[in-house]
Amino acid sequence: MTKNYRFSFIALTLILVVCLFMNISLGSVSIPFNAVFNSLLGNTLEQDSWGHIIQNYRLPKAITAIIVGSGLGISGLLMQTLFRNPLAGPFVLGISSGASLGVALIILGSGLFGGVFAALFISKWGIVIAASLGSFLVLLSVLMVSIKVRDTMAILIIGLMFASITAAIVSVLSYFGSAQQLQQYVFWGFGSLGNLSWNDLSIFLIIYGLGILGSVFSIKALNTLLLGENYAKSLGLNIKQSRLIIIITTSLLAGTITAFTGPIAFIGLAIPHLTRQIFNTSNHKILLPAVFLLGAIVMLICDSIAQVPNSDYTLPINAITSLVGAPVVIWLLVRKRRMVF
Repeated sequence: MTKNYRFSFIALTLILVVCLFMNISLGSVSIPFNAVFNSLLGNTLEQDSWGHIIQNYRLPKAITAIIVGSGLGISGLLMQTLFRNPLAGPFVLGISSGASLGVALIILGSGLFGGVFAALFISKWGIVIAASLGSFLVLLSVLMVSIKVRDTMAILIIGLMFASITAAIVSVLSYFGSAQQLQQYVFWGFGSLGNLSWNDLSIFLIIYGLGILGSVFSIKALNTLLLGENYAKSLGLNIKQSRLIIIITTSLLAGTITAFTGPIAFIGLAIPHLTRQIFNTSNHKILLPAVFLLGAIVMLICDSIAQVPNSDYTLPINAITSLVGAPVVIWLLVRKRRMVF
């Protein structure tokens, strides 16, 4: 790692720490930085309510933001490299659409179950399980196709077709759903970082950790794939095996994040491009940790804005990520006048 990269990583790490403290301190109740610091160290605070807010609500939400931002950013990086397509994101394989279909089936189709079963299915864990199952079924379908299909671009197109099919089924369910069901489904689609307890977060972290490990083990394969599949084969890379690991890793990260927080736009598509513009490299040994840090920073900033400091309002995180992030990426690309890939 060169000195320039080392300085950039130190700077990003410091920015991440500042954004973390800022995110925890801002909200409907403003909490001073020193109180946040003392709470994290386990010290007594001036107001007991501050400690309760930080430990039980804001800290889990900030950790969730870091997981979501870094996980979606890395997923997008994996997909863009695998498919050699700058428009590829973590959801091109239909993972998000599968999760949406699972949630739509239990919310919009809850009338089919009725009574106690409907209440059980529409609970928080019912929605998480339904979204996970939907993602898993789509993943299973894509994996079956990837084993039989040699062309990587064909897998991309098939993933988009799966997304279209699931979107069509959701549209049919929406047409027959009641106004209350539609409202609940739309609210899930807004995305939310603040619904996870420490127990939920521990399960989330385990699956997320497996996804991160998969991405780290894929670094060599990702760098080799940049040279083209034919050249990668000549270097001894097992294309099918590497492709399978990358797809499973992306699905673990993107599918789990969607199941726990709902669909989050922009991050997975734009963060890899933003990182390439800043670091001006295609080496995944540099890109992977950089995307991790930058994704976490951007997500924390977006969540801080969504909280509307000193207000009781909380804006949809899904909208904020696009409204804040998209203009920044457009400006960077126009300024650079070329795309690093």
